[in-house]
Amino acid sequence: MDVRHYPVIVERGENNAGEVGFGSFFPDLPGCVSGGDSLDEALLNAEKALAMHIGAMVRDGEDIPAPSMLSAIGHDQEVDEVLRALVRVDVPAKWVTVNVSMAETLLQRIDVTAREIGMTRSGFLMEAARRMVEPI
Repeated sequence: MDVRHYPVIVERGENNAGEVGFGSFFPDLPGCVSGGDSLDEALLNAEKALAMHIGAMVRDGEDIPAPSMLSAIGHDQEVDEVLRALVRVDVPAKWVTVNVSMAETLLQRIDVTAREIGMTRSGFLMEAARRMVEPI
């Protein structure tokens, strides 16, 4: 597995109710964004977003860009930037299809829950497995 560290930019934002939150984006990966109510939550969600984004790119056969150096990324005056950091991601070598067996009722519950939160069955099972194997 290839390990990379991508730069993330975290910015302060405000919702329509005037509540302050944080958004994060990866300049090397357009569309890879996340956020959180706190800075800690924004950084943790950025790590998850990066892993999911890279995983989808690998699954879809897309080229994975090399990470930029933090010092090479310009500053946007319109962004209320809070911090820049490097986020680690394991780039999988390839995706494999697996065949698993489980109770039909459990599979139905997985499908309903995944649909309710806007995920596919595969994405749901992958996230559940990731949570079980990663240290807390």
